[in-house]
Amino acid sequence: MAKATTSPAYEWRTVLRHRAPLRWMHWINLACMLVLVGSGLQVFNAHPALYWGQASSFGSPVFAASAVLGPDGKGRGITLVGNASFDTTGVLGVSANGDGRMVRRGFPEWATIPSTRSLALGRRWHFFFAWLWVVNGACYLAWSLASRHLARDLAMRRRDWRDIPRSIADHLRFRHPVGEQATRYNPLQKLAYLGVVFVLAPLALLTGLSMSPQLDSVLGWWLALVGGRQSARTLHFIVMVLFVLFALLHVLMVVYAGPVNELRSMLSGRFRVRWPRAGEAGDG
Repeated sequence: MAKATTSPAYEWRTVLRHRAPLRWMHWINLACMLVLVGSGLQVFNAHPALYWGQASSFGSPVFAASAVLGPDGKGRGITLVGNASFDTTGVLGVSANGDGRMVRRGFPEWATIPSTRSLALGRRWHFFFAWLWVVNGACYLAWSLASRHLARDLAMRRRDWRDIPRSIADHLRFRHPVGEQATRYNPLQKLAYLGVVFVLAPLALLTGLSMSPQLDSVLGWWLALVGGRQSARTLHFIVMVLFVLFALLHVLMVVYAGPVNELRSMLSGRFRVRWPRAGEAGDG
């Protein structure tokens, strides 16, 4: 192991943090999620509004990215959230296309896959990468069980529940763990990853499948549970937003913890840890 003294009390150690299967599945998952969000927004743009219930009640969406003609004769983007409305010109409802012209469009070109308006291509991209995402997720779950990654690294233990307040305080104080503590997932990481794997991912799959008319006979119970196909579409969109928020928070934590070291650990598995020298108590 590579070592370099940083202070009389500490030294640097290089440890194996992520095994190869986990690293591969992480990057496949990232690629799938990027395409799924972009293609999903393309599909959403075909009718940029969300409703609650079995059928579309066009007069009362719970969310909509629409356009109106402003006093200056130019289009203005208006986003509706319940009974509230916001001017979102340039981002939602009305945005610039490739040649700079402002056009009526739910989400802008830079956010959708493909960038040009095409429901058919958006659906193809979305369905292909959705199944790739499902296969990758199934492989991750099987590998996590077989390798005991789930039981050893992610399962919440009694001490983890007790350490939640301390973990929150450490994050708020920008305090980095050292020694063996830095090689383990903290309680907040465990809760976040378990929530993604066992809550958000199944919800994304079930709400996505329940929007398919061909599966009504199989998922009729689920449609009735969520209140109809339009409710499933709204829930699917909410789950997508939660995935995006998780990804943004994940990137923020990577920057906070040291982007070079974190990225290297997910590319090669090698992670540098500040380790207390023998006989030192440390501050971790």
